[in-house]
Amino acid sequence: MYTTDTIIALSTPPGSGAIGVIRLSGPDAITLTNEVFAGKDLTKQASHTLHFGLIKDDELIVDEVVAGLYVAPKSYTKENVVEISCHGSNYIIQQILNLLIKKGARAAKPGEFTLRAFLNGAFDLSQAEAVADLIASDSKASHDVALQQMRGGFSSELKELRDQLIHFASMIELELDFAEEDVEFANRDQLKALILRINSVLYRLISSFEMGNVLKNGVPIVIAGKPNVGKSTLLNALLNEDRAIVSDIAGTTRDTIEDELNINGIIFRFIDTAGIRDTADIIEAKGVERTLERMKQAKLIMYMADALQTPDELEEQLIDLKKIGIPYLAIVNKADLFTDEQKAAFAKQEVLFLSAKENIGVEELKTALLAKVNLHSINTSETLVSNVRHVQALRNTETALANVLNNIDNPVTSDFLAMDIKQALHYLGEITGAVTTDDLLENIFSKFCIGK
Repeated sequence: MYTTDTIIALSTPPGSGAIGVIRLSGPDAITLTNEVFAGKDLTKQASHTLHFGLIKDDELIVDEVVAGLYVAPKSYTKENVVEISCHGSNYIIQQILNLLIKKGARAAKPGEFTLRAFLNGAFDLSQAEAVADLIASDSKASHDVALQQMRGGFSSELKELRDQLIHFASMIELELDFAEEDVEFANRDQLKALILRINSVLYRLISSFEMGNVLKNGVPIVIAGKPNVGKSTLLNALLNEDRAIVSDIAGTTRDTIEDELNINGIIFRFIDTAGIRDTADIIEAKGVERTLERMKQAKLIMYMADALQTPDELEEQLIDLKKIGIPYLAIVNKADLFTDEQKAAFAKQEVLFLSAKENIGVEELKTALLAKVNLHSINTSETLVSNVRHVQALRNTETALANVLNNIDNPVTSDFLAMDIKQALHYLGEITGAVTTDDLLENIFSKFCIGK
């Protein structure tokens, strides 16, 4: 990996705007910028200072800019960093980029600034990944989870576990040096107690993944029901736009339609589906099949009926729905057509009445959704695992520690015990970056935006 050259990239989104920020990082970041900067001598200025001047290509003025200096190691990457704030013209930005590349800078790869920060010890790998999650966060919940991880909450828990395991691993390694004397430096009962404590932490972290993943990616909610009960109308009412085609013809929706809505800081991913019924239409039948698949993957099912269905018919449908095993919220649409007596007949089903077409009861539905998923009771200041890579490494650690426990209960030689402990340390180290490969880093940082 090339970490000794100077890289450059646009750090603000591409496109015309009021300003654009161009970032350089590397040993020559300040000197290269100084070669094209008309103003103070940047090489003689203090860190964390801003300087107004001109960017010039020989005698040609490109733009008036402000250059921010961050002298190593007091920067995001722990290298010399310059951030040039220029006018947000695509032409100006490209001219400055080309000029500094001509002077010796190299165009940065996706995530390369954060990769350098990790390689230079600014933070560990799980914190680096949280940077990308923080940038992508589009709700308060996902923001809080990413921020907690970026500030090292997850890392500190893992470091404590790993340090304790390393101590026992070193004691067992010492036993190998005295194998002929048949001595034990690592107390097996203490090791077993430690592993049981670690396993309880691993169980809590692994169990938190379902909730952490939901907070990060949104709560998947399937809108299901018989054809023509108003599922697409409800999706449009929730989003306050004509997202799905609405028609009186049954079977209009033949594939899933998805969109997101932020309700009180939590992202809900609503999935409108094909109406559930037996049909000879091959395409519609495929849509019904996909509906049933998505229902099984949902966090919650909003099951809709309407004024044409009797309470007994709805009860039969809910019995079938319960077999899926996913929490559901029963909704009766077109409630503006109901009499009070008709509404009372549905009492035992605990349904929510609304009229998607007339926008009656939609706000009450949002409140019911928040109560049903109960995410506001989650303390996002606690460690929540939201990364698939992390949870897989935790599960691998759990498996390796199970082998250690088995070897303690069924005594084996110290070298086998040491091997399993090292395996557990390896998996924990993969999360924080204590153990890395070039392929792993390439896979992680290639998903970052350029300029970060």
